[in-house]
Amino acid sequence: MDVKEQSVALVIGAGDSTGGAIAKRFAAEGMVACVTRRSADKLQPLVDSIRDAGGIAYAFGTDARKEEEVVALIDKIESEIGPIDVLVFNIGANVPSSILEETARKYFKIWEMACFAGFLNAREVAKRMVQRQRGTILFTGATAGLRGKENYAAFAGAKHALRALAQSMARELGSKNIHVAHIVVDGAIDTDFIRTNFPDRYALKDQDGILNPEHIAQNYWYLHSQPRDAWTFELDLRPWTETW
Repeated sequence: MDVKEQSVALVIGAGDSTGGAIAKRFAAEGMVACVTRRSADKLQPLVDSIRDAGGIAYAFGTDARKEEEVVALIDKIESEIGPIDVLVFNIGANVPSSILEETARKYFKIWEMACFAGFLNAREVAKRMVQRQRGTILFTGATAGLRGKENYAAFAGAKHALRALAQSMARELGSKNIHVAHIVVDGAIDTDFIRTNFPDRYALKDQDGILNPEHIAQNYWYLHSQPRDAWTFELDLRPWTETW
């Protein structure tokens, strides 16, 4: 099959853990995985892994906060690779700071990464999906999008805004056969960062006490695969040991 005839899963913020696992999951189902982060070079191991497993993957180095770069990215994928049937927005920006010490510059940057970038990418992809009358848009959220925590005012504000964006898009686009969903990921994830900085929490891995990126990715595929008579808007993912 010509690659241009195959549907694309675009993962914005395809890091070494959750984003990468999501890209691999969709590629394993025969979709072309297009993955992005600020530096394309850092995506090469992920692309190689997908290709070694028999999948198709392309890496792009873009700044998801820059409108001109987002527009160019979506145009390039749609014209040269294939129709984007799934968009996963997976940028985190979980940066703590006391409200007494937070700077305007950092507060704004966190909002740009965690919310504004989601709007830019989702808007551009939605324009194409509406024309085709199909598609899935998935936003990675966090507990911070449900309630604010001390020292996380900027992150909580951005994630609250991202959730509101997802809610509004779901209500507007659902009737156009576009499934929009928001995934609340609550708990530590099996990453090098957690292993290095929170060894006590990482020690819970053997008890299924931290989130496995592959299991998170399975739920993203589940959402995309849902029949449209029973779409889920919001899904909470947390280890059995995590408190609500």
